Amino acid sequence: MRIRWPRRVSGQVLAAQLSITAGVMVLATALFLAPLSSEIDNQAMHQALAIAQTTAADPDIARDLAATEPTPKGPVQRAAERIRRATGALYIVVMDSRGVRWSHTTTARIGEHVSTDPREALSGREVLQIDVGTLGRSARAKVPLHARDGRIIGAVSVGIGYGSVRDQLLAAVPRLLLYAGAALGVGVLAAIAVSRHLRRRTHGVAFADISALLDEREAMLHGIREGVVAFDRQGRIRLVNDEAGRLLGILPNATGHTLEESLPPGRTTDVLAGRVDGADLLTVSGGRVLVANRMPTKDGGAVATLRDRTELELLGRELDSTRGLLDALRAQDHEHANRLHTLLGLLELGLHERAAQFVAELTHARRASAEQISERVHDPLLSALLVGKSAIVAERGVALRISPSTLLPARVVDPRDLVTVLGNLIDNALEAVAARPSPAPSIEVELRAEGTTAVLRVSDTGPGVPPGMREQIFTEGWSTKPPALPSSPEAGPGAHEGSATVSPRGRGIGLALVRRLAERYGGMARVTARAGGGAVFTVVLPEALTGNDTPTHEFTAAGESR
Repeated sequence: MRIRWPRRVSGQVLAAQLSITAGVMVLATALFLAPLSSEIDNQAMHQALAIAQTTAADPDIARDLAATEPTPKGPVQRAAERIRRATGALYIVVMDSRGVRWSHTTTARIGEHVSTDPREALSGREVLQIDVGTLGRSARAKVPLHARDGRIIGAVSVGIGYGSVRDQLLAAVPRLLLYAGAALGVGVLAAIAVSRHLRRRTHGVAFADISALLDEREAMLHGIREGVVAFDRQGRIRLVNDEAGRLLGILPNATGHTLEESLPPGRTTDVLAGRVDGADLLTVSGGRVLVANRMPTKDGGAVATLRDRTELELLGRELDSTRGLLDALRAQDHEHANRLHTLLGLLELGLHERAAQFVAELTHARRASAEQISERVHDPLLSALLVGKSAIVAERGVALRISPSTLLPARVVDPRDLVTVLGNLIDNALEAVAARPSPAPSIEVELRAEGTTAVLRVSDTGPGVPPGMREQIFTEGWSTKPPALPSSPEAGPGAHEGSATVSPRGRGIGLALVRRLAERYGGMARVTARAGGGAVFTVVLPEALTGNDTPTHEFTAAGESR
């Protein structure tokens, strides 16, 4: 019958532990029995030595050896047999200096020479050995026999039957096996307990499955386009996949370090460390808008996932801008229709000169506004943004003014970053102005160059920013508007006051992105109070401009940057 090796990890561990335990017990028993046998032999030889020394110390035996003949009923034989029976020895042989026996268990051998060489004992040395004699194998000892004057007149040889030695060894084996069996039983119970615990921890998977699961895990973690960061119970990083490393800028050797050692302090670190509660938390890292979720694990650690929604956020903002532009175009369409009706009425009334003057005034006003922007802002993307935003804010009843000190040459290194900064600041200002009705709501934009540094400033007539909130408004996830109700549009206070909330569209990102872009350039973003009420946002971007007047980008006929 073929024994099948178990497939589960717990079964294989149990079988391995049982095999190892049994093998160790057998080896330990064998290693214990080997010296035990030698120790018992040694004890038997020393017991024989003690009996021999006691016999040789009897002065009557030495006197009778010198005064009598070796006979079966002689005094030496009687004394030796008395000691043998008292000690349980196999034999006690007393011999003279010639090696002739004066005592023996078998009386017929008295008067004969001993079967082993007695010269070593007769020379004055004690002898311990396991040997075979006329009575079989025995543990024996030989000592010299001295006369009263100290002369060696013979020797005493004592043997302990080897059968008694073997009996002692065999008597110790059952106890040893009992102890070994008890230890083996404890080992088996411990192995079973470990196996059951391991089966619960491994969910009954097989070793082959573990290898496949590890391969699949590595492929999944490093193949998905979602960042994954795993932490142990002490908060140390134990896994970072490729996408998380890219999004957070964490090096592969961050494993084993804490978040504080791998990331700068800020909202991203707080969210990943679990110091901010909630689901789908928004944060900004390296200019990227991320959605983070943290899930605790059974071992006390946690796994954080990150999704890059920078493009989605930009698309959402573009959609908002497009909707605003559509609203502005719709309003302009109504205004254009009214102007056409006015022009038609002038023509029907025959006021041709007044109609021509009316058309010239409208055309000049539009051209003057666009030309004013393009003369002061030479970068096409930025000037186009301002023209589009002016139409949107005008539709909301707000005036968009260009500061007289505005002058920005076409030396922008990356116009898209400045478009992001300026667009967010104007949108923020528009929300603030709309929240505080005033007789003449306005937004003023200033763009200027200081060497290779670009300075962007947007002021509004809104409610302003309290001093205690001037740093909070640049924090990721901080928003002045409460989450929109499911059945109603968003409502709330102005853009410069309120509490930190996150709406379904993910508010609280624009100003945080502005500051992060400024810090990427080595600059800064701040907000101050405007004289007469309102807020002034200033963003300084060092090295955002080139050192010459050569444009850093060209535009095709279709208006696309290349």
